[in-house]
Amino acid sequence: MTETKNEIRVARNHKDRLFRMIFREKKELLSLYNAVNGTFYTNAEDLEIVTLENAIYMNMKNDLAFIMDSYLNLYEHQSTYSPNMPLRDLFYIAKELQGQVNHRDLYRNTLIKIPTPRFLVFYNGSEEQAEKKYLRLSDAFQKSMDDPDLELVVTMLNINLGKNRKLLNQCKTLKEYAIYVEKVRTYAKSLKNVEEAVDRAVTECINEGILREFLLQNRKEAVEMSIFEYDEEAVFEIVRKDEYEKGHQEGIIEGKVESILELLEDISTIPDKVRERIHNEKDIKVLNSWLKLAAKAESIDEFVSKM
Repeated sequence: MTETKNEIRVARNHKDRLFRMIFREKKELLSLYNAVNGTFYTNAEDLEIVTLENAIYMNMKNDLAFIMDSYLNLYEHQSTYSPNMPLRDLFYIAKELQGQVNHRDLYRNTLIKIPTPRFLVFYNGSEEQAEKKYLRLSDAFQKSMDDPDLELVVTMLNINLGKNRKLLNQCKTLKEYAIYVEKVRTYAKSLKNVEEAVDRAVTECINEGILREFLLQNRKEAVEMSIFEYDEEAVFEIVRKDEYEKGHQEGIIEGKVESILELLEDISTIPDKVRERIHNEKDIKVLNSWLKLAAKAESIDEFVSKM
C-alpha cells in the first residue's frame, strides 16, 4: 500500500487478523465455542489450542484451531465470501492431523482414534449472505455423486449485526466485535477516510464499553489491522463489480452476435469467414450497425458489402 497523508502504512504480512487476535485468548474462545454449540463449559484450560503457527500450507493459515471435548474445531473469519473454504479446510485438516499422528502408527493393525473435525466460518462481509449456509466439498466435484466417497462440510455463520441474533447475544465479545465492524463501515462511508473512520470507531467503542479492555491494550494493532482489513474488503468489492460489469458486457455482445446470425440465417447460408468476423467483433457500436443491416438486407452479399 502506498503511504499518503490520509493513509497509514500497514504490513500485509500481519500474523493476526483482528478476529483471531480477539479470540485467541482461551476465555474468549471458550465463550464463542459455548455460544456456537449451546454448551456451558467454564474451564478454559480444557481447551487445547492446536493452530499451526509456523506452518503455512499453500500460503494459507487457519485463524483458530483447537480441541475441546474430543472435537477438533477449525474456526475461520472471512470478510469476503469464498465457496472454496471446504477445499482449503481439507488441505489444512490434513496438515493438522499429520502433526498429531505418528506416521509409524498408520501401519499398525489397531485403529487410530482422532478428534472429530468441525469446520466453521464466521462471515461478516458487506455482500449479502444467509444467516447460515453449508459449503460442501462435493459441490466442487466435476462429477456429482449422491453419496461421494469424500466429503467435507463447512458451516458458514453470518455474524453481521442483525444476523444470528441468538448467537451474538450468547457471546458478548462476538456481538461487540460485530458492533465495532459496523461502526468502522458506517464512518468509512461518511468520512471517506478509512484511517479517520477506524480511529473514531475505536474511540467511540472504548467510551461505550465495547471491546473496551481489548482496544485499550491493543489500540495501535487494532487500528492497523482494521485499516488493512477494510482496504482489502474494498479491493475485493471493486474486483467483484468489475467482474460483474465485464460479464454483463460480454452477455450483451453475445446476444447481439446471435441476433445478427439468426437474421442472416433466415436469408441464406452464412459463409464461414463472415460468421467468424461477426463472432470476433467486440465493439457494441459496430454490432448495433450490423444488426440494423442484417434486419434490412435482402441477401448475404448485400450485408457483406455494407459491413
